[in-house]
Amino acid sequence: MDNIDLQILRQVMAWRDSGHAVALGTITRTWGSAPRPPGSSVAIRDDGLVAGSVSGGCIEDDLIDKAKSGALASGRPQVVRYGIDADAAHRFGLPCGGLIELVLEPVEPRTRLPELLQRLERGERVRRRLEIASGDVELELAGSADELELTATHLTTHHGPRWRLLLIGAGQLTQYLAPMAGALGYEVLVCDPREEYTVGFAAEGARLVSGMPDDAVRELRPDGHTAIIALTHDPKLDDLALMEALASPAFYVGAIGSRANQAKRKQRLTEHFDLAPETLARLHGPVGLKNGARTPPEIAVSVLAELTAVRYGYRVPEPVPVSPQAAVAAGCVA
Repeated sequence: MDNIDLQILRQVMAWRDSGHAVALGTITRTWGSAPRPPGSSVAIRDDGLVAGSVSGGCIEDDLIDKAKSGALASGRPQVVRYGIDADAAHRFGLPCGGLIELVLEPVEPRTRLPELLQRLERGERVRRRLEIASGDVELELAGSADELELTATHLTTHHGPRWRLLLIGAGQLTQYLAPMAGALGYEVLVCDPREEYTVGFAAEGARLVSGMPDDAVRELRPDGHTAIIALTHDPKLDDLALMEALASPAFYVGAIGSRANQAKRKQRLTEHFDLAPETLARLHGPVGLKNGARTPPEIAVSVLAELTAVRYGYRVPEPVPVSPQAAVAAGCVA
């Protein structure tokens, strides 16, 4: 599975290779309740085909009309706004007062998209700086700051995995979690010192890291864009890694296991490592939204749903089974 940047860029290059003119649009600012966040992108081919999205479809319809008329795929980049007043907002499917600002640029050799695509396929994070007046582009390795910025002269965007997910354990659940997380824009790292799990390990989009899990956490230097999940059920591997993770700024730290195992884990972390209650409170477990998931792919979906909620600042309350029979069938109660 590919992240959205790669999907759109690959489509753009395929269209260019087949002889079509293409324009690339990037959301730079939104006001009110906009359908898509800043950084979202869309590519429009000269005959009206579209890849990506910047709205529910109405803005794309206008861009398609412009593309077919030849107004997008030539000349210099331009800044356009949709939905400035109530009439325009209604026309383009935006809430009253909503506004979307886009930078539209024709795809030409100076846009350096083939080089950007190659670097993203190597797993790099790239800062792209577009000069509005000329259309010239600079590419460089992205640093710690990754905010989109539009000034009077330049558009600066960041591409590649902005979020990192370290999975402790290379078991069956990891085989599902890794590619799903990759599709959500995570760089996925897997650490498991057990040879019986790593020999022949292959999960699309994931990279094995060597060493013990606690060492892997320290070397990763987790930041606010990092999630760490322990999946081995082995205290010798999970506990030290969790201790290091809980002491870091990682936005999510979790461990798989039942409620009883989670209680035992917290007791061990308290007794052996003297972790404070407020530190232990950061530990998510059992990981995932409580939705009755039982199979590895279902559990992977629930884990990533919880990561997404935490990432955007939401707390999802415990669900209520629709019936006692459903709860028993889902394994929620004894």
